[in-house]
Amino acid sequence: MAPSDDAGPLRPDSETGLRTIDRYRQVRARTLEIVAPLGPEDQVAQSMPDASPTKWHLAHTTWFFETFILQPLTGGWRPFDAAYGYLFNSYYETVGERQPRPLRGLLTRPSLEEVLAYRAFVDQRMETLLEQETPALLELGLAHEEQHQELILMDVLHLFAQSPLSPAYLEAPAPAPSEPAGEAGWVEFEGGLVEIGHDGRGFAFDNEGPRHKAWLEPFRLADRLVTNGEWLAFMADGGYRRAEFWLSEGWARVQAEGWAAPLYWREGDDGWLEMTLHGLRPVDPARPVHHVSYYEAEAFAAWAGRRLPTEAEWEHAAQAAPLAGRFLDPKDLAPAAATRGERGLRQMYGELWQWTRSAYAAYPGFRPAAGAVGEYNGKFMVGQMVLRGGACITPAGHVRASYRNFFYPHQRWMFAGLRLADDAPPQRVRTQPASSDFARDVLEGLSRPAKSIPPKHFYDAEGSALFEAICELPAYYPTRTEAALLQRHATDVAAEAPDGSVLVEFGSGASVKTRILLEAAPQMAAYVPIDISREALEAAAARVRRDYPRLIVEPLLEDFTRALELPAAVAGRPRFGFFPGSTIGNFAPAEAVRFLANARRLLGEGSRLLVGIDLVKDEATLVAAYDDPQGVTAAFNKNLLERINRELGGNFDLSAFDHRAVWNTAESRIEMHLISRREQQVRVLGRDFRFAEGEGLHTENSYKFTVDGFSGLAAEAGWRVGRSFVNSAPAFAAVLLVG
Repeated sequence: MAPSDDAGPLRPDSETGLRTIDRYRQVRARTLEIVAPLGPEDQVAQSMPDASPTKWHLAHTTWFFETFILQPLTGGWRPFDAAYGYLFNSYYETVGERQPRPLRGLLTRPSLEEVLAYRAFVDQRMETLLEQETPALLELGLAHEEQHQELILMDVLHLFAQSPLSPAYLEAPAPAPSEPAGEAGWVEFEGGLVEIGHDGRGFAFDNEGPRHKAWLEPFRLADRLVTNGEWLAFMADGGYRRAEFWLSEGWARVQAEGWAAPLYWREGDDGWLEMTLHGLRPVDPARPVHHVSYYEAEAFAAWAGRRLPTEAEWEHAAQAAPLAGRFLDPKDLAPAAATRGERGLRQMYGELWQWTRSAYAAYPGFRPAAGAVGEYNGKFMVGQMVLRGGACITPAGHVRASYRNFFYPHQRWMFAGLRLADDAPPQRVRTQPASSDFARDVLEGLSRPAKSIPPKHFYDAEGSALFEAICELPAYYPTRTEAALLQRHATDVAAEAPDGSVLVEFGSGASVKTRILLEAAPQMAAYVPIDISREALEAAAARVRRDYPRLIVEPLLEDFTRALELPAAVAGRPRFGFFPGSTIGNFAPAEAVRFLANARRLLGEGSRLLVGIDLVKDEATLVAAYDDPQGVTAAFNKNLLERINRELGGNFDLSAFDHRAVWNTAESRIEMHLISRREQQVRVLGRDFRFAEGEGLHTENSYKFTVDGFSGLAAEAGWRVGRSFVNSAPAFAAVLLVG
């Protein structure tokens, strides 16, 4: 806590005294360095009631040292100018009356030269005092000056942003566009009974204590700040026009003040621009969004389906984060994009003040200090919200995990952004036994040096639905190409099916293409869909029964690669197999031969099997089909992790993995992987598995064929090729095999 103003001075030894004088000089000189790029006209202007002219900041911080240190400790003190106590008092009621804040811009006198002379006068006497003693309030005075260093830059940016000339505070080369931020990850915390507040070591403001206990439910924090690109998505989705995301008072501000973007954004002919301390620059999607109010931060969090952290959550998490950041880097006075590849929480300090959902109030046991400095923080503990972390214009060494900044919820001119938070996911409840095929394949696959899981496990109910959505995507050609091919040749295919035959479909899914054959071959009497997903199988079977009431429908819940016999209800009927969707490409060549051989045994001598195969084509077309810009394939791929979480009690963080599709020329296959964005550990069925940063989980292969190459595989399995139906562009084929 800040010491009281009647605390006695400390008597330093000579070495300590020199260090104290040097620190005082450094802080005071840094303020003058900050104002050096400004012209005299810039230092007397004021842009709004909340801001102050630079000249006033220079005088006010000097008045603080004169009033609270020199005057009490120097006998017979005579002020530099008796009027300055009125002109440069900020809010200390017990010290006397003052110039109203909104009217500070009317102070044309004293001149800037007189203010600088005032600073020199006080500095000389402070250094003389510091040679003899270290006043108890010195650190408070220096921290107060550092706060005003940041306020000067805030006020200058707001002033320059009002100018149609868009002047730069400091000229600097425009930076290259940042590397894309990537999807934010999550860092989980168990919560429980924790301690927050300053621990008593070193200086702290009074509002940082007393240290006390707080109870936290399990929670998680995003591993980086919200980006401009994410904010653009919020805007594009009507974020500033949809009242459902906003607190009532925030929505009133949006309507009254016409908010449509962060404070300093301007829409240009080529996209959004933002006013910075380096002038007008294009909005960089990867950099964190800033100059947003608490109301905007809350609205974004609601739109994203998340929330803001409490200040206790933020502080508890930040205690383990390194106290490092760029902190007032003159080369780039704007928050930087998160560094990719770093583990854990990023951008905790020195980029942006981060809104919390906590109201600014006293900690348990708080008591204001005695005397005038008791007004420093305590009197403002109502109606404001807490921010944490420090900004890129905050002086180095000024912040710590316990530091509490605070502003009114509508204010936007400070360098404030946001980090999302969420309640930790509930404990996963396992629904599949460890002995199930799914469990065995997952545990075995995660234990391999090159981690992989068979693609058949994609197809739970959600996975099946996502795959059907993939089939509707413009870039995913196989489904519509195969459907069109079957429609063109349906009569020829149907002619191969004997009267009273049973249609056996391997991996039936939603049974969409099945209907083409059923319509063309009314002589078929029964249908056996085989699928591993009970939900998808039962739903598809119900639809076929409804639409084809004369048809015998006997679904078989089974891994279609292992099916040994068909339901008794279709025994003795001729069999016509159907394996569409180029799913045969999910098997390695040897596995494809084994499947075809098993299918021949199941279907029997003289049966037919129609197989859809995707043919080799250009790489761009192939990759686009498996990595759509809408992100549906990525969701399909990540759903495998969600299924592990749900059914096997896993704790995969889906946001910590990126979907990747690549063309392997040597193997003639598209590969799908889930790539770990950081080093992490996951737990499944009580076992821990480590992922290195960049390590992949191989989830699917999709081999591409030539007709001749596939015919060779079929021959190895005992089939001969009857007819081939080929589409030229995009290249695809349906091959009829004869047993």
